[in-house]
This record gives sequence, C-alpha cells and structure tokens, in this order.
Amino acid sequence: MAILQLDVRPWKGERRTPRAQRRAATGPNVDLPRHDARLDAHRNGNPPAASDDPPIWQQVVWKLSRDTEVGPAINAATQRLEEAHITTARLDAQVLLAHVLGVDRSWLFAHYEHVLTEEQADQFMDLVVRRVAHEPVAYLVNHKEFYGIDLYVDPHVLIPRPETEMLVDQVLAEIAIRHGQRLIIADVGTGSGAIALAVAANAPNTHIYALDISANALAVAQRNVARYAMGEQITLVRSDLLAKLPMRADIVVANLPYVTNDDYVMLEPDVHNYEPKGALVGGPLGLDLITRLLRQLPRHVTPDAFVALEIGYNQGAAVIGLVETLLPQATQVELHRDYQGHDRVVTFQL
Repeated sequence: MAILQLDVRPWKGERRTPRAQRRAATGPNVDLPRHDARLDAHRNGNPPAASDDPPIWQQVVWKLSRDTEVGPAINAATQRLEEAHITTARLDAQVLLAHVLGVDRSWLFAHYEHVLTEEQADQFMDLVVRRVAHEPVAYLVNHKEFYGIDLYVDPHVLIPRPETEMLVDQVLAEIAIRHGQRLIIADVGTGSGAIALAVAANAPNTHIYALDISANALAVAQRNVARYAMGEQITLVRSDLLAKLPMRADIVVANLPYVTNDDYVMLEPDVHNYEPKGALVGGPLGLDLITRLLRQLPRHVTPDAFVALEIGYNQGAAVIGLVETLLPQATQVELHRDYQGHDRVVTFQL
C-alpha cells in the first residue's frame, strides 16, 4: 500500500539528509513548453495567474510504504501530482514508474500487483518529488519522441514539441519536389538534433549541417546522431547561426528563439525554471535571431534556396514583413498555421 503524510513543521534546527532535503524542496511551479506550448495561455489572452500554493514546508510530503505494488504506487503518485496541479498526473506517474522499472508503460497495466523493491520505490519517489516541482518529464527520463524518433534530451536543450514537426513536413515536401537531387541542408539551432535526424531518416539523399552556438547542445545532438549511426549524413558544427556553415545550402530550416522578453517572465515554470533561456528568448519582439538569420542568408545559400522558419503564435505578419524588407528578392513567401490556427511556419524561396 501507499501512505500519504502531511507535515507542516518548518523543520527548524532539524538535521536532514540530502534525500530529505530534495523531498522537502517540492514547491509547485507550473508549465508551458517551448515551441507551440511555450505560449499557450498567452495566445488566447489568458496569462497564468500567480501561484497561490502554500510555502514549501507546508506541502504534502509523501512516501511509499514497504512492499508497495505497482497499482497503489501509481495511484499514490497520481494523487500527489494532482495536488501539485499537474494536469497529466496519472500519465506522468505511469511514465516515471515505467522508467524506473525499465519497462514499457503497457507492461504496468498487466502487472498492477508487482511489488516494487525498496530501491525502485525510492527512485520513483524521488522522480515524483521532482515532477511535483514541475521539472519536465522529458528531463526526468531523458527521453522525448519526435517524428517517430526516440531522442535523448537533458536541460541543455529544449524539449522538442509536436508543432515543430511542421518544419520537417515542409522540408520533406521541398525535397520531394527536387527529387533526385543531392541536397545540402542547414539546420540552424539544432539543439537535440531533432529536425536534422527527422529529415535525415526520411531523406537519405541529403547531407545536413546541424549548427548550434551551444557546445552543450551539440553534445546532446552528437549523442543522438551516434545512436542512429547518422554521422556520415549529419555534420555537427558549432556556429553562430550560419556564420561557420562550410558550404552553401539548398535548404535552410531554423527553429530559433522567438519568445519576447515580456512573455518570457510570464512562462509557466516547467519552461521558465528548467528549459535553457538562451534557446527561448529572441529579444524585445522575439525577432532578434530571426532578423540576423535573414541578413545572413544571401551569403550562405544556393540560387533558388528554400527556407523554412518556425515562428511565434502571432509573429506571421512581422516575419513576412522582415522577409520582404530584408530579402526583396524572395518569392513564394507563405505563412503556415498549426492545427490550432496559430502562426507557426514561414517559408520562402531565394
């Protein structure tokens, strides 16, 4: 069985172990993912309200009793996560426990009476406490699926979002139009390597330069590239946007920081407190890096190059205006909206 305990003492003068300290630091934050989800509330004019959660030392501190089974462990964790306002509480509890046990989530449903070892129970409790603090599940399990590819992720990179798959769709459609050509593709701001790997897996007749200014992000991308043995098709380059691209590209795809300074301070804590700020914020209007990239493009692309940019939920008109001003030679400038009807991708030819 599982036990929920309430402890409202401020623990003054109490000597506490590192594990106890971690469990105490469970003050809830809240979430808004990066790319489509990073501004979900603000898109609809409903910024999140300030948290009215009690102080950390008044939070419910929970633990599992000895010989806890899978089913009760999931139920107890779900209750704790719901109390912390986690909207995906049961799913998160299942994902975290499956991770601890090294099994698929489906395995849990057929083994609700499986008894956890003490070590497994401790690992599960620690993960749940971190999730109560709104640390993203993807970082807790070092895993996120994108375009059917299982990626390693950690706090050095943004968590890939489903909306970013629209960029991959646009690139693959352009590759299909240029059927038979050996194309050079630049993935600017590659992060975990998600876009580069998705394109490479679906378009073997390409070579992709995956560029990022962050050495830590490139280390994550390298891990993912090595996992799928894509080293011959994907070249990682540390570069400020296109500055060190070794050759002109036929296609440029970029998912650059586009959150405004003002919106950043309003992001829910899942993003604000955990995902790298440098990969989120694009300046006062969210357009600083996009503008710099547009200025660089003529020096780094082939004639009739195709460009696909992910943008913020309300930046379509502004980005199209920048393209028309900075790149008057651009043609077929198009805005693509996501399934929620929000601005998501701008494409054009040079």
